[in-house]
Amino acid sequence: MNEALLQNLLEEIKRLTTAVERLSGPNPIDNDFAAADCFVWEPGSAFLQPVSHPNRVAISLIRGVDRVRDILHENTKRFADRLPANNVLLWGARGMGKSSLVKATHADIVQSEPDAAHPLKLIEIHREDIDSLPQLMALLRNRQERFILFCDDLSFDNDDTTYKSLKAALEGGLEGRAENVVFYATSNRRHLLPRDMMENERSTAINPSEAVEEKVSLSDRFGLWLGFHKCSQDEYLDMVSGYAQHFAIDIDKDELRAQALEWSTTRGARSGRVAWQFIQDLGGRLGIHFPS
Repeated sequence: MNEALLQNLLEEIKRLTTAVERLSGPNPIDNDFAAADCFVWEPGSAFLQPVSHPNRVAISLIRGVDRVRDILHENTKRFADRLPANNVLLWGARGMGKSSLVKATHADIVQSEPDAAHPLKLIEIHREDIDSLPQLMALLRNRQERFILFCDDLSFDNDDTTYKSLKAALEGGLEGRAENVVFYATSNRRHLLPRDMMENERSTAINPSEAVEEKVSLSDRFGLWLGFHKCSQDEYLDMVSGYAQHFAIDIDKDELRAQALEWSTTRGARSGRVAWQFIQDLGGRLGIHFPS
């Protein structure tokens, strides 16, 4: 075989190899589970994006939800200790600290056991990626770490069938639920599905009660339902006071109360979120730098 023919053959082999690699897709990503305590799931590349500086507050700053805080903390601590624990649905009023409580609870437990043999990791999965849950669960199932899968503001609209992927993931299918994974979700809806969606199922189904039961049973996959309700004026002021003390804001108590109430009136609401927004505004006006 002459040299020119050999060169052409090698070039052709290279082109074929490149084409095959392109068809087979990118090489699998090697996720580094030790890179952080918190991750964001990216299903397109099966990548867990480390979050080195999570957006969260200290658990001591979350006021007005003492009972649900303690229940969630106990359930999470049991899970971290490799004891039986439930999936959790945190539902109810907007701005009352549902997602903040999940992140703060995780941080509190991780900080209390920095050298745990089975580290507790928090993985956020976006609502639109729920149908990739089986892929994520398969990735985590045989790991030594413990994982909280967290979906913020979870709900389903009409003609949305991805809730079936969530039901299957929570049940675990033939293999059963992974022992090292729990699922935490926040929602404004107790049953995750709009009322008109369930009523439509009832009116069009051959067996209406069974159709509605399939929809409602999604919430039943969560062993704990933790309700968050609108706070009272006293609870709102307690939140404001807690933030002011934490950030050492030097202001007269009566003045703080008056400004906080005026702020809530202009917003037309009282909640943990409104209290935090007021403190942000107050700190800015007073020239106080909050630690990041």
